[in-house]
Amino acid sequence: MVQLLKYFYRWQRIHSNFPVKNGCFQPPLPPNGTSEPHSTGHPHLPVPPLPPSQALADAAAMEATVLSGRHSQSPAALALRQRLNSSRQRYRPCLLSMNGCGGGGGSDGAEQPVAIRETRTLPAVAGAGSAVIQLKSAISALIANPPSCTSGIIRLQVPILKKATAIDWLHAQRHLPRCYFSSRRPGKEGAEPGIWGNGNGGHHGKQGKSLVSVAGVGSAAFFQGFDPFALNDWRCIKRFLSKDCPLLRAYGAIRFDAKREISTEWKDFGSFYFIVPQVEFDEFEAGSMLASTIAWDDSLLWTWKEAINELQNTISEIFIGFDKCMKPMLRTDIISCSHVPNKLSWEVAVNKALDMIIKDNSDLVKVVLARCSRYVTDTVMNPIELLASLQVEGQDAFQFCIQPPDAPAFIGNTIICSEVVVNPRKSLRRLPRVQHLCADLSAMLTREDDEFAVLSSLHPTPAVCGLPLEEAREYVKDNEMFDRGMFAGPVGWFGGRESEFAVGIRSALVGQDMNTLVYAGAGIVQGTNPSSEWDELNLKTSQFTKILEHDELLSSNPGQKEIKNVATA
Repeated sequence: MVQLLKYFYRWQRIHSNFPVKNGCFQPPLPPNGTSEPHSTGHPHLPVPPLPPSQALADAAAMEATVLSGRHSQSPAALALRQRLNSSRQRYRPCLLSMNGCGGGGGSDGAEQPVAIRETRTLPAVAGAGSAVIQLKSAISALIANPPSCTSGIIRLQVPILKKATAIDWLHAQRHLPRCYFSSRRPGKEGAEPGIWGNGNGGHHGKQGKSLVSVAGVGSAAFFQGFDPFALNDWRCIKRFLSKDCPLLRAYGAIRFDAKREISTEWKDFGSFYFIVPQVEFDEFEAGSMLASTIAWDDSLLWTWKEAINELQNTISEIFIGFDKCMKPMLRTDIISCSHVPNKLSWEVAVNKALDMIIKDNSDLVKVVLARCSRYVTDTVMNPIELLASLQVEGQDAFQFCIQPPDAPAFIGNTIICSEVVVNPRKSLRRLPRVQHLCADLSAMLTREDDEFAVLSSLHPTPAVCGLPLEEAREYVKDNEMFDRGMFAGPVGWFGGRESEFAVGIRSALVGQDMNTLVYAGAGIVQGTNPSSEWDELNLKTSQFTKILEHDELLSSNPGQKEIKNVATA
């Protein structure tokens, strides 16, 4: 079943194990030409784990003091908080990994999936600290008995009986890349057999474990290219996924217009960027899960030994407590704000578009123009804290965060539509500040390649580009004065059983240099008033500006606030 939504699309695939072929990629090396040294001082020696008794004691202390978010003033708790804060002086970028797309250059023909695709579920534990110990023990067992094949991907997962919040776990981590994705329909996702399984089709009978959100750090494998996302790139991702490993996913986003030159602020994302996290925390409605993933492929010059060493590096630095994201908790002030285009230029651009629309020889009916607002703050913005603040009014929204190594974070609070099987009539989705017309469709996929075809056909939608599509896309390319990057592009994940994508609207790019870029768009049709559309842009970005300006968040009840005109991007 596939839900083709105007703002959100999801599909269930019929087949798996489609043969693909991938190119080769040389992973980046430091200036000395060797692998990045580990803390042992030797490039190929793993970091020794903590003694189990010490690690468990630390885990218990950390969970007792910070899991609930009630920060005790005891000396032990204050010392723990100081350790956490001192560890935040810098992020540890995970620069050594494997580009499963071979740099995005593409290749001819097809190649079989990697030799091993497994999920191994370990015994359940009481808390996250014990889960880390379980994972370290399982990794040591893998080192003692490594697989003999030259390619594969193995996910180790530990169910945790205690429920914890994924965004609080991510807030405590200091690794890049990182990602966060909430579920668009809690209560339904993850109820199928095998979600807690062993990768061989079996499961532990834990149906009804609804996935709420996922947070990940590090990169077991990443998939990036600088040409438009193509069928071969999608096949390269599918090499590492399996229907028997439903939680093994590649999370990421695709540019709105991959043919446009990439601007400086978006260069680390490429034309598309997806990662399979090295360490992942899954939040369920009842309980949670900690997982680690190792991926290797000799043909991509990323061996088992390199992959296991890098995983050990990451898992050894995982903070095993939680840092509660208080809402709101941002402590920053705006120094300046500027818009591209500014209001005068916006009115000129809208009038120009209107002139084109009413021309007798023009096919253009609608074009969506966007605005980029730059906010300079007095301190570096924490994107996870900003995302947590957005969740206050995100009951009908899909939150995400994607941050490559040494790069800004792309975050969003994009709207979703209600789900129906078939409804040719448009429905109305009411939000605190705007309302949206939603069109819902469904279809059955019969070939695995249809999954890529669905995504390619739906992007870009008329809601973020215009009509007719090609004319509107060319108009945006020729007349918009900034690079949209991933804004208004597909954002979501590919999985072995299903994939899920939203349109990346209501989004921002949070830099590490006190700059935050907030994006919004408006549909221009005959009769549009430029000034009214400018006000609509302000309305759409207000979920960010209210937080940055420390204003009280608006209620999520649309009945308490004025509903403006139907909106687009």
